[in-house]
Amino acid sequence: MAKFPLETIRHSAAHVLAQAVLHFFPTAQLGIGPAIENGFYYDFDLETSLTDEDLNKIEQKMEEIIKENQQFTSYSTDKETANSFLKEKNQTYKLDLIDSLDGDSFTFFENGPFVDLCKGPHVEQTREIGAIKLLRVSGAYWRGSEKNPMLQRIYGTAFSNRKDLKSYLKRMEEAKKRDHRLLGKTLDLFSITEEVGGGLVLWHPKGALIRHLIESYWKTEHLNNDYDFVLSPHVGKADLWEKSGHLSFYEENMFSAIDVDDQKYYVKPMNCPFHILVYKNKPKSYRELPIRYAELGTVYRYERSGVLHGLLRVRGFTQDDAHIICTEEQMKEEIKSVTLFTINMLKAFGFEKIKFYLATRPDEKYVGEIAHWKDSEDALEEAIKSLGLPYEIDHGGGAFYGPKIDVKIEDAIGREWQCSTIQFDFNLPERFDMTYIGQDGEKHRPYMIHRAIFGSLERFFGVLVEHYEGNFPVWLAPTQVSILTVNEKVSHYAKKLASDLKQKGVRVDLDTSSEKIGYKIRKASAEKIPYMFIVGDKEVESNTISVRRHQKGDLGVMTVDQAFLSVLDESKTM
Repeated sequence: MAKFPLETIRHSAAHVLAQAVLHFFPTAQLGIGPAIENGFYYDFDLETSLTDEDLNKIEQKMEEIIKENQQFTSYSTDKETANSFLKEKNQTYKLDLIDSLDGDSFTFFENGPFVDLCKGPHVEQTREIGAIKLLRVSGAYWRGSEKNPMLQRIYGTAFSNRKDLKSYLKRMEEAKKRDHRLLGKTLDLFSITEEVGGGLVLWHPKGALIRHLIESYWKTEHLNNDYDFVLSPHVGKADLWEKSGHLSFYEENMFSAIDVDDQKYYVKPMNCPFHILVYKNKPKSYRELPIRYAELGTVYRYERSGVLHGLLRVRGFTQDDAHIICTEEQMKEEIKSVTLFTINMLKAFGFEKIKFYLATRPDEKYVGEIAHWKDSEDALEEAIKSLGLPYEIDHGGGAFYGPKIDVKIEDAIGREWQCSTIQFDFNLPERFDMTYIGQDGEKHRPYMIHRAIFGSLERFFGVLVEHYEGNFPVWLAPTQVSILTVNEKVSHYAKKLASDLKQKGVRVDLDTSSEKIGYKIRKASAEKIPYMFIVGDKEVESNTISVRRHQKGDLGVMTVDQAFLSVLDESKTM
């Protein structure tokens, strides 16, 4: 077991990176260099653009520094001395950081000739960093603001040993092959164009069909689990967003207002206020609870262009949103039910490894009574325990308006993805004065639970593409069977097969072109179509089909009924 946590190793590696960069570029201005998930980065203001050759030289220098086994030591100084030192070094970005920090004492860490403003912690000696690898360079605005200078951000990763680094780099290579942006283009599923705008998705026919299949399954399962569907508009008056608190807490993530009839309207960033108004349309009795409203509601949120990433980070997306409104007595059973529902939904799409995190009340800045927080946290934890699920506590990780269960899924190459959230809300029921009439004839405040299983359809779709590497299970494949003809004479037979399959609900592509059969097979394989039915003179004479299964190869000759049954059976499997 490593002596230091990976976060400490990676933060130390970021300092070594900065030291190596200064060796080659002595006038470089330093930004920040934190550890991040799976690695670290450091931002630099340089006079020249870094090349792959530069990265190789910098990485080699880092290896030298690590072998030197430099000591990490720290000292603290007052603000005046810190400013004087950084001015002498001409580090203007560090001076900007000093100005933004509270306190009179500032910590610096040094290793060898390198000194950096930093809280730490670090390893004791550079050899304890282990194994490093620089990955890429990208642009990053100082402090994340487009009004500030663009810096060059060098990304890297570090592990305590070379074996772990090698394993990680192998996973990264596998991840490149699975990149949903590349597969989305290759398989003609979706596109994002500057003509429309960054973060706004155009769904192509095949992608839209897969999405339809996901939505249809989602709707069927929600009806089976006693949810009611609601629909809400894409915009709402400013007064609504004032009441919900979004204009106070979230306006920077909302698109600019639209003026209509001398009133301001905002494109919705969330569906919650609309669902609450449906609930408040008429008085509710305890006998009507719990109420479960569900909607595939498209919302719009402003994201900086630098963080947009295919379908995983967009500006317009459809949440598989639901709000459960219940009494205190119903709360625990509802949480248990929705947790089990979440597991079953995720497993239906092939995700077997699911992790749960219970995020509790923040230490500061929260709404609602502590007693309600305690009851809600207990209900969430009891639901997880009663289902025998392993979980971790994320102390203080809840939102200001309630505790939550975060659900992460592991994909085919071991990456974790945040998808589902089961979230209590003490804020909106108060703001909108939500009530129900209890058994005592008095008004009571209901509990409200936000819940999304996929998170958003766009992000979930992107995860699915990468999980399956575009090789969708038969039930999700946009084309399930491609019928390929060997020559023109058998076209009539092939068309009859296609017609019969379509009548049975199978999605079929018919290729009767004059291309050679080898080309047709390669084309269908590149499109990752699960089944290929190959038809030639022999198949017509014997009323059979030569069957190929994508990734498995030739399955041999089958009767028409056998081939059809094989597809139909597999298309029912989730």
